[in-house]
Formats: sequence, structure tokens, C-alpha cells
Amino acid sequence: MNEFNQNGFKNSNKKGRVIRIFTYLIIAILVVVGAGFGAYKYMLKPVNSANKQINLVTIPEGSSVDDIAEIFKKKNLIKNTSIFKLYVKLHNNASLKSGNYHFSESQGVATIVNHLQVGGKYQVAVKNLMIPEGTQLKEIAAIIAKEFKLDEAAVLKQLNDKAYIQGLQKKFPQLLTNEMFKAGIRYPLEGYLYPSTYKYGDFTPSLDQIITPMLTETVKVLDHYKEKMNQLKLTPHQTLTMASLIEEEATGTTDRKLISSVFYNRLKINMPLQTDPTVLYALGKHKERVLYKDLEVKSPYNTYYVKGLPIGPIASAGVDSIVAALEPAKSDYLYFLADKTGKVIFTKSLSEHNTEKEKHIK
Repeated sequence: MNEFNQNGFKNSNKKGRVIRIFTYLIIAILVVVGAGFGAYKYMLKPVNSANKQINLVTIPEGSSVDDIAEIFKKKNLIKNTSIFKLYVKLHNNASLKSGNYHFSESQGVATIVNHLQVGGKYQVAVKNLMIPEGTQLKEIAAIIAKEFKLDEAAVLKQLNDKAYIQGLQKKFPQLLTNEMFKAGIRYPLEGYLYPSTYKYGDFTPSLDQIITPMLTETVKVLDHYKEKMNQLKLTPHQTLTMASLIEEEATGTTDRKLISSVFYNRLKINMPLQTDPTVLYALGKHKERVLYKDLEVKSPYNTYYVKGLPIGPIASAGVDSIVAALEPAKSDYLYFLADKTGKVIFTKSLSEHNTEKEKHIK
């Protein structure tokens, strides 16, 4: 073979390799682009086409696209925040209107963005469900039933259903432990439903949609003070129990941390807490005055009958009482009482307490 043919053959092979490499590269790029486009289209699809359950989504005024993407991701209504933001950008970056909307997991990103861009006809009225601080589970059931026109007994029955509560335990394993199922506990969820104002759209939510946000709020508050709980070696159940006692004893102007200090001072010396709200809870009814015979009721909630904390919370405590339970004031007080104006008077000894009692309680 002459030199020309050899060189021509080499050049031909080299050119062939270049063409093959270039072809493979093009194919690889097309595969990557195709896969990327496929992934993009997948991320735009509904989270769960079969789930038509309505969720209220509130977009606050002034929310950025980033903010809105996070709102939808937290409610599990979109698969990916980056894809949501990219879709908005590719569609002229149109403004998304603030307001209250109904969405479900069966709606894709295109539908969601369209509704947010149009606003108006897709916006909905909102119902407020207010759970005051110090509310007991029976009262919460009554509030829910009244607001959503449900049967009160049926609501309370489900809130006390062990299988239902065990389902909630899977969602909130750190909060809802088996402490809530101790023998003698009246309502396992007592004290766990955070008191606040909750917003719902113009539809009847499932009980799960009502209860889950309340438990979520409790988790948020306790997580914020997790280090304090660890320092005091308190479980969530014990924290909410102590907080509920403070909540029920406090008046509007009370220094809750001082009330907390009284309870902790008593616990240190193995002295019964002797707080009247636990007697009323044990009796299962409200009374203007607790009688001496009431103090003898044999109940794990009655802190005249048992030493230490009662078996569980007696009401839903607000953040001030939860903080007081975890940050008690430093004091030597062992007693307190409220006068007719609601002012709480703290004393260090029984004789001082009885003197103040003579002055202020007739």
C-alpha cells in the first residue's frame, strides 16, 4: 500500500471516529434534554390526582414567588419549588394575586398558577375557628361542631378514638407518645391542641384538616423551647401538663412564671401541688367554689389526692403558660391566691397564706 493510501485510510478512520463521537454526543445531549423535559413535565403534574380533598391556601399580600412556592410545598400541593418558580417565569412572570384559595392535590402547577394569576373568581371567603387559651377538649369539640354544623358527640367520639389518635401519632411521633394513653387519662388529646385562630375555606373540612394544624402549632412552640425541656428533663406530655395548670390558675395580669415557681418549689420538697382546677377537672364540672369534700375525690388528676404532676394536661395552654412552665421564676414562694380583682398574692408560708386568705377571700 502506497503512502497516499495509508494516509488516506488513517484520515478516513480519524474522521469516522470524530463523526461517531459527535453522533454519540448529540444522542447523549438529546437524551439528557429529553429526560430533563420529561422530568420537568412530571414535576408539573398533580401531587396526587386521586385526592380531591380541598385545602385552604392563603397567599399574604406582598408575597414573592419564592414565598408562594414554599406555601404550596408545605401544604404538599406541588412537587418541587424550583419547577414551580421556573414555570411562573416561563409564563411571562405574571403577578400572582394574594388572597384565599381552594386547592387540592389533584390540581397541577398550570391550574394553580392560572388561578393565582386570575384571582377574583377563584378567591374564597374564610371561616375563622377560634380556640381560646385554657379551653378543654370537650369545649374544643363543641366549638368545632358549632362552627361546621357537625354533631358534637360524634366529634368528641372521634377525638377520643384510639385508632384515630394512633394515626395522628404516626404524623407527630415526637409529640404524641404513649404517655397520653396512661390508664386514667380521660382524653388523650387533652392539652395537645394549640389554642389559636385557624382559617378554613368555605367548605366543611375533615376532622383531620382541623386537628392537624393545631398539633402542628404545638410542635412548633415546643420545638422552639426544646433545649429548655431537655434542661428540665421534661417530656412534651409533662410540659403541656405543667403549662395547663399555670394556664388554669393564671389571671390576665398574673406573673405566670411566679405561679410556675410555686409549683416547682413544691415539687422539690415533695409537697402536693394542691391546685383547685385539677379538682374541678377530676369532678368533670365547673363550680364557683371548691368544697373541702371535693378535695378528696380519688382521681389521678386531683393534685390534692396525688403528689407530683397530675396524670395529664387539663386544658390547652397558650405560649405564655408553656414558656412559664419551662422558665419558672426564682422564688421561695409555696402559696398563692387571687383576690376579687384578679390580683395574685404570693406567700412563703401557710400562716402568711392564711392571713392573706382572711383578708381577701370571704
